[in-house]
Amino acid sequence: MSEQSPNASLAPNPRRLIKELAPYREPSSARSLFELAITALPFLLTWFLIWVAVDSGYWIGLLLAVPAAGFLVRLFLIQHDCGHGAFFPHRPVNDWVGRVLGVLTLTPYDYWRHSHALHHASSGNLDHRGIGDIDTLTVDEFHACPPWRQRLYRLYRHPIVMFGIGPNAAIAILVGATIWLVGLGPFLVVHLPITLLAAALGVWLFYVQHQFEHTFWEHDGDWSFHEAALHGSSHYDLPPVLRWFTANIGVHHVHHLSSRIPYYRLPEVLRARPELHNVGRLTLLESLRSVRLVLWDKKKRRLVSFREALQAAPLSEPA
Repeated sequence: MSEQSPNASLAPNPRRLIKELAPYREPSSARSLFELAITALPFLLTWFLIWVAVDSGYWIGLLLAVPAAGFLVRLFLIQHDCGHGAFFPHRPVNDWVGRVLGVLTLTPYDYWRHSHALHHASSGNLDHRGIGDIDTLTVDEFHACPPWRQRLYRLYRHPIVMFGIGPNAAIAILVGATIWLVGLGPFLVVHLPITLLAAALGVWLFYVQHQFEHTFWEHDGDWSFHEAALHGSSHYDLPPVLRWFTANIGVHHVHHLSSRIPYYRLPEVLRARPELHNVGRLTLLESLRSVRLVLWDKKKRRLVSFREALQAAPLSEPA
């Protein structure tokens, strides 16, 4: 007998819910400009203070890289909403704000927008993995791999590679443009530490949004966009300060159901629909435990660890 998420039976009907979420899809230009200002201005001020402190010989100023990275993550999430056409009422405004922010976040906006749209269109589909998501093998696929491929997958899923080396290797693409903009010295001393930390935080957020025990994976025939959105995306229930810095992206199940809802309206949805609060809910402590869950078990219908998978006898993958 297969297992299912403990909250699955209590969840609302996702097809009906997506229609009920339509009124929340209207952004406010004034609110969006306010959100942009209270994020960009503190980021630029913190960036400047770090440079002044380090240039004066006070290397302790680099401690400010921590809040600066938080502001940079929030700027990326504003860029993310622009990519969905959710931050401003008009697409051209979204696109140009997104492109400008892409220089600061070292994320090429147009390429990212395309790959992220593919991620939304195929999240949780076992037959369309590898586009804008975390590579995830099933237990049977892992057992069928040759030893070198198993070792490579283990390396890829190791936290040091996943949250350290991997995201920071991708950053190299836009480094040249940023050096040209601010200069080599300020880039190496100020922007690079901020970006490395922000990149690790960003990948962590993306990881826990879909890599939790009772997530959702199905093959084409049984896959449903609505089910994958609601049950394959977590509600990362963070403390208020972290929720602010992460721009409510933890309300990811609602975001995947209706990606045109601006992030500052996602709490409104939870207040109006309290039954969504516990769907896919993941606390900070629970998210740390999810790192060991690396393979999808199709019989148990949940993510399992390498140890749990290796305790089971290898099975052949159904055609």
